[in-house]
Amino acid sequence: MMKRISFATLALAVLSACTTPMPRQDIERSISAVSQEPRVQFLILHYTAIDEPASLRVLSQQGVSAHYLVGDRSPVKVWQLVDESRMAYHAGLSEWKGNSKLNPSSIGIEIVNFGYKDTPQGRVYYPFPQEQIDRVIALSKDIVQRYQIRPEYVLGHSDIAPQRKSDPGPLFPWKQFADAGLIPWPDANEVTRLSEQYQTQMPEIKWFQQKLAKIGYAIPQHGNLDEATRNVLIAFQSKYRPGKFDGYPDAETAAIIDALLLKLK
Repeated sequence: MMKRISFATLALAVLSACTTPMPRQDIERSISAVSQEPRVQFLILHYTAIDEPASLRVLSQQGVSAHYLVGDRSPVKVWQLVDESRMAYHAGLSEWKGNSKLNPSSIGIEIVNFGYKDTPQGRVYYPFPQEQIDRVIALSKDIVQRYQIRPEYVLGHSDIAPQRKSDPGPLFPWKQFADAGLIPWPDANEVTRLSEQYQTQMPEIKWFQQKLAKIGYAIPQHGNLDEATRNVLIAFQSKYRPGKFDGYPDAETAAIIDALLLKLK
């Protein structure tokens, strides 16, 4: 005598069959698409603004994280806190060259550094030990080589979030990263030549906004020197002209912008 099977039982059996995971060894991998690239497109550098023990605790136990933490105690130690195949929460609200929310497409390096302190004489920034910078450059070179990250996509937190972040700050030695081939850098002779040109006739604010947007910054395009525009100028100046980063456009800043765009071309 045949046993009757209810519709619910049959449906459950069909559903179970459909949701049974396919064994990974049964997936054919002999053909690879030519249209592909690594998911990791950006390398973002930060400072922690707290000491080494607190940095480890915060980045491993709270809602923020980074793939790597580079300490400041000699001998300098590097911790991997998040596997590179996974997303870390370090970039936050961010944008570069029209790409937004950069956490999924970036690797984040946090560098132990107190950032700055405000004194009666003004804001004082903390330097980075050379031993620490050497480790960051070596780590960055390895990451950039493995993922073929473009030099213009090796950035500071202030580049991708200039309205709310200032790290890694004006004492971060970006020129050493340029000398190591990690980022583009404007030619000094070109900057001098262009500075003389712009001292004769300064570009308008709209010019600065358009050129900085070409470099990659998210910046207003209304032609006014508002707070948002000044914040982007501060981010740019602290990176390429740390001797003066007041957020006001001038001939030297215009020359550095144009010289950098020539390098990017």
